[in-house]
Amino acid sequence: MGPQRELEPEAFAASPPPDDLIWGRHASLAALESGRPIHRIWCTPEMRSAAKFLQLLRDAKSSGVLVEEVTWARLGQVTGGSVHQGIALQTAAADTLDLDALINGCKELGEAPLLLALDGVTDPHNLGAVVRSAEAMGAHGVVLPQRRSAGLTGSVAKVAAGALEHMPVARVVNLNRSLETLKDAGYRVIGLAAEGDTTLLDVDLDGPLVLVTGSESQGLSLLTRRHCDHLVRIPLRGVTPSLNASVATALCVYEVARRGWMKDIHGQAPSPPMTRPKTAPVQDSPSTDVAVATEQAVSTEQAVSTEQVFESAQAVSPEPQTSSGPAFQSEQPPRSEQPATSEQTATSQQPDQKQQPSSPKDGSDTPLTEVALDLSQSPQGASIRFDQSIQLSS
Repeated sequence: MGPQRELEPEAFAASPPPDDLIWGRHASLAALESGRPIHRIWCTPEMRSAAKFLQLLRDAKSSGVLVEEVTWARLGQVTGGSVHQGIALQTAAADTLDLDALINGCKELGEAPLLLALDGVTDPHNLGAVVRSAEAMGAHGVVLPQRRSAGLTGSVAKVAAGALEHMPVARVVNLNRSLETLKDAGYRVIGLAAEGDTTLLDVDLDGPLVLVTGSESQGLSLLTRRHCDHLVRIPLRGVTPSLNASVATALCVYEVARRGWMKDIHGQAPSPPMTRPKTAPVQDSPSTDVAVATEQAVSTEQAVSTEQVFESAQAVSPEPQTSSGPAFQSEQPPRSEQPATSEQTATSQQPDQKQQPSSPKDGSDTPLTEVALDLSQSPQGASIRFDQSIQLSS
């Protein structure tokens, strides 16, 4: 036992962890907070109850990420003997969505949707080959269970040769329950099994379909077979008893395409353009950029027009004079209290000038005399303020 324990670190060091693994508290926390696609999380019981990771792990599990509580020794095996600090996670090569989003996205395709469901396909090379063949033949999506299935790792993306970027993938908790949901949405479920009672050439492949493929070693599980509407077999002639899971899936997808969009293609005629669900990741097109630029221009023009109207309203309506103005304006006396200039004094001494009405000495009805006030000759810089203490007597 002693020599074996001494060789364990060397064994860990001889098998370095995959490139899509992240371990350590700070690195894992940053990956979870950034919203990076995650396939799987390993953590110890202490880390799962930590304040910083509690809610993040709950959100990850609710979004379809497989969260496993393991021992420190198991984490050491996963990370190749690295200092993991109680947590490690495996990143995903692409985002996933829920099943309802995939079903809703396939409703407006304009053609019968074709989905693939994988039961127990744990080999990432098989999964990548299935995604590549399905995307090339015009399938619209893949359904993967959270457990007993390979994740969307870097190995899967490499084997898929770019097809994973264009193929929507839905992660589900229970595959059999998801098959029933697809049935309720109008899909027919066809399972591939060597003991099927219908051959691939005889089965009806019209309408919305779900092709279910099992692992190469065990095939479809017994419970999954019960949820299939038809079990289809591919006749074989040679000694080899079965086909690879990805090859069998490719043959079935090709047969669906041959009866569908391929039937009118002859010679060098081009294939029809691919119709993808709206949930599939797409790149921004020039038309989208033009629409965004037009919307920004309209909003800018509306803002400028509003500003011009506001400035025009300010120019038309003069600002009211308040007592909170500058001190040199508020302290100046009103017009009636300012000392008269020499020109105004000379004018007031003229006998024929009528500036003050003469008050009648008796109570007779004497008409009042009009008084003309010339306010156009105000001194430069003077501010005229109305004094409410002045009263005009009749």
